[in-house]
Amino acid sequence: MAKASAPQKKARKAKRINSFFAGIGGFDLAFQNQGFTPAFYCEKNDFCKSVLQRHWPDAEHASDICELDATIIPAADVWTAGFPCQDLSLARTPHGKRSGLKGSQSGLFFTFLELLSAHKPKVVLLENVSGLLNSHGGADFNALVGSLTGLGYAVAWRVLNARYFGAPQSRPRVFICAWYASPANAAKVLFEDEISAKPKNERHGFMMESKCVESGISVPQVSFCISATSGRHTGLDWARSYVTYPNAVRRLTPLECERLQGLPDNWTQPDKDYVVPIRGIETNRYHAIGNAVCVPVVQWVAGRISTILDTMDKKTATRKASVSGQMQHLAKSFLSPSADACKWPVDSAEMKWQSGGIAYEGWYATEAVSSSPLVPIASRLMDVIEKRQVHQRYFLSPNAIQGILRRVDKQGRKLFPPLDAVLRTIVAPVQGSNNNEVTSPPRKERAAV
Repeated sequence: MAKASAPQKKARKAKRINSFFAGIGGFDLAFQNQGFTPAFYCEKNDFCKSVLQRHWPDAEHASDICELDATIIPAADVWTAGFPCQDLSLARTPHGKRSGLKGSQSGLFFTFLELLSAHKPKVVLLENVSGLLNSHGGADFNALVGSLTGLGYAVAWRVLNARYFGAPQSRPRVFICAWYASPANAAKVLFEDEISAKPKNERHGFMMESKCVESGISVPQVSFCISATSGRHTGLDWARSYVTYPNAVRRLTPLECERLQGLPDNWTQPDKDYVVPIRGIETNRYHAIGNAVCVPVVQWVAGRISTILDTMDKKTATRKASVSGQMQHLAKSFLSPSADACKWPVDSAEMKWQSGGIAYEGWYATEAVSSSPLVPIASRLMDVIEKRQVHQRYFLSPNAIQGILRRVDKQGRKLFPPLDAVLRTIVAPVQGSNNNEVTSPPRKERAAV
């Protein structure tokens, strides 16, 4: 007589993610690494679309969010969006003037919100520059959080810095997790069971030297935040990272920038059908990488979302406390023992939003919190630097170096000491002889990649 077969375990439903303003797929890659299936992406930029097509040729996709029909968006557990930051970032706007969510780019958040209201997925994860918290005196963030809570979501937010998650660049970004009808789940995504300490002496990483004996390369331990530029020097040279040799200096290569964002090498190469313009794709790569999310940070968040989704059905129902009581408990448990939940103010045109917080059903709490997890993941800029031969086009000319030093000295800024020393050594003969001839980089660095 045949033995009765053991009862079959119920197959776990595959977790799916839809990404909007998808860029080059940083959200998608991070969630895929945590067991999610990228089901749909929406991206308008042709270069970015080609990169996405190369990595996820079978995923459903759309180009223009303004023309997207909500009915064609497939079901997914999680929606992600790194909506444009051009109108929110001080790095993109002169003299600190920002259009905020009223701008033509960042205002696309409200287009995304209309699609969200039609589907109401269980979880929404957003990422943007930390300037979102104080844009227009806090009114923009107030509008964003109020819009999400108005749809029935509980919202948690926290500024997280990539340098503490295994990516050696200082990249503080505000992450916003909206979980439908569950402030506890929203808070548990971004905050751990214990309150982590705030990092100290953060500037030291920009000044402490790491040196490679074989190549002679010298870099700080931590890179400044990479931005969506061509990779060349700008008016903010004191907040950019360069690679220093004994007698030459160069900018970061696209490959090094990919690594700083936690992307696999050459991730930003487009699909084979992409028509490469005469000027090449290097500027496209720099721009797309600078606009991307940092994969290790999102992967940390995605892992926490995955754990909660996997355990939700196993939990037994418990009697819920009042919203005010629940919010008070969450504030003290995850933000600070001294934090208090408050009623949403009637006149909230201007509010001071701190780096962390929770909001739900007319209640909110906000506190200054750590941008690091309980156990930071160490990393060094030197570990992502190319030690082999690098093309001469990445090296700075004496003219460019003179411009950098002129701006640095005028503003009274301080550069990474080995960088400052080499820059001044290179231009000293030029300044003495008024000879603007370009000094070649070291012979071993001239070969093309």
